[in-house]
Amino acid sequence: MTYLAADARYDAMPYRRCGRSGLKLPAISLGLWHNFGLAKDLETQRDIVRAAFDLGVTHFDLANNYGPPPGAAEENFGRLFDADLRPYRDELIVSTKAGYLMHPGPYGEWGSRKYLVSSLDASLRRLGLDYVDVFYHHRPDPDTPIEETMGALDSLVRQGKALYAGVSNYSPEQTREAAGVLAELGTPLLIHQPSYSMVNRWIEDGLQDVLDEVGAGSIAFSPLAQGLLTDRYLDGIPADSRAAGASPFLNAERITEQQLTLTRGLNEVARQRGQTLAQLALAWVLRGERVTSALIGASSVKQLTDNVAATGNLDFADGELAEIERLLGGN
Repeated sequence: MTYLAADARYDAMPYRRCGRSGLKLPAISLGLWHNFGLAKDLETQRDIVRAAFDLGVTHFDLANNYGPPPGAAEENFGRLFDADLRPYRDELIVSTKAGYLMHPGPYGEWGSRKYLVSSLDASLRRLGLDYVDVFYHHRPDPDTPIEETMGALDSLVRQGKALYAGVSNYSPEQTREAAGVLAELGTPLLIHQPSYSMVNRWIEDGLQDVLDEVGAGSIAFSPLAQGLLTDRYLDGIPADSRAAGASPFLNAERITEQQLTLTRGLNEVARQRGQTLAQLALAWVLRGERVTSALIGASSVKQLTDNVAATGNLDFADGELAEIERLLGGN
């Protein structure tokens, strides 16, 4: 059956201007990191992508190495785009990245012009697109001059293969330097994609100020701390959970009594606000609009819908923020 997007798709989702650019992003964006590889059912992926767009999620975020295996998420999104979303291309923001290990050899990772240019070409083939809206350098390269890396991003924008340039995982100092190089080349830094959550607040120590200074937006990944800031772990570690497995991103050692006390306290704040813990965590990341968008993953339509519902209450009373700070205790 031919997919027709919901007529009301723009009625509820807030959209925020990205830095000083003309581009607006949805408050909630969908990341295709964990749940869009070959090991996952394509029809479930299709249901999630359709539901996301119907809810006003116009931004779909990928990277060359997302899978597993690397490249699989782009290939699957390309299939879904071709089947359902191609008529809506002008309503979509599709982003991808390069920087982490993609293939063996000296040209398969980091930040050389060779790697970035060939990587985006391969991403466009997998996605079935003529261009991506945002192309990110995925992580700083300690060996390649930043002029070469940013020069590659600038070239790709000028060639029309990407509309905007971004960086991810850069420190405040690296971000300022990257933005300066790009400004000299005439391609502004649009956006930074850092990790950020209630229990991972590193961007508050300088990065947000730098982004304000250079006029770039931000999109926070892992705002739910890999599931830690959900009701999944309120009573310990479920046998079928990520923390119970061999995930390098969340393991049983992080589910301490101190962490359980924190999440239960935050859950009570969420309950009083009429939200789930996950909705509270997303709303908190988006508070005050210094963060342009929060990047979520989803393994089901229900999980996606529940998380997007966080946008229904993004305002905090002073007392709520004070109680959250007390619970976090300097995290």
